[in-house]
Amino acid sequence: MTLFTSQAGTADHPVVSDTRWLDARRQLLAREKELTRLRDQVARERRALPWRRLASDYVFDTPEGRRTLAQLFDGRRQLVVQHFMFGPDWEQGCPSCSYMADHSDGMTIHLAQRDIAFVAVSRAPLEQIERFRRRMGWQFRWVSSHGSTFNRDFHVSFTPEELATGTVDYNYGPSAFPAEEAPGVSVFARDDAGAVFHTYSTFGRGVEVMMGAYQLMDLTPKGRDERDVPHKMEWVRHHDRYQPQPAAPAARAAGGCCHAET
Repeated sequence: MTLFTSQAGTADHPVVSDTRWLDARRQLLAREKELTRLRDQVARERRALPWRRLASDYVFDTPEGRRTLAQLFDGRRQLVVQHFMFGPDWEQGCPSCSYMADHSDGMTIHLAQRDIAFVAVSRAPLEQIERFRRRMGWQFRWVSSHGSTFNRDFHVSFTPEELATGTVDYNYGPSAFPAEEAPGVSVFARDDAGAVFHTYSTFGRGVEVMMGAYQLMDLTPKGRDERDVPHKMEWVRHHDRYQPQPAAPAARAAGGCCHAET
């Protein structure tokens, strides 16, 4: 029985009785519980990582004026930073980073209840960031690191000379990243004395932690339904640039700017 065809190989999928379906689902549930327990264990190990104290209190351009990294905590003890790919001479932010950011406004109020502030950081000047944010309708805090070493210190921006060598320091090792900006998520903590510590960063596919839509796609028969190409997110567009009806997978045009793989 053919239900539909797709890139994900759902053609001629088996259709079984209720009893056989329930047996198969229970087997998968056991695996899902294993994954949940493993995820919990990894989270505990992540929280147990040593911290490093920041020697520099970086300064950013914000709509409220110049603010230090410590001030971006907004009085909270924890800060999550999205390293948003938006270079100084770019007309708009990266589509894949925008896909990540589309999830942010719904999360920030809940994060705040758990003593966590959220901010996106890009090298683009603040006026470019604000113009693009208004276009996208976002409300979360987004600041500019233009003129500071923040992006380079966290290995999410690269010089032309670095790119010319064919490898850059990204995702904790040499990587053939093809663009001057890269995606990432970093976490910071602040103590009672105001000192700021870097506790964690993730890059490459690790940034999927912000992509809740992917988690729902993974539940469906077609899954993510992406082409087998180096940049799987080629299908992603800014949310105001999608066609009214999605194109068939084979007709999707190449595009995007995030090409990192784990």
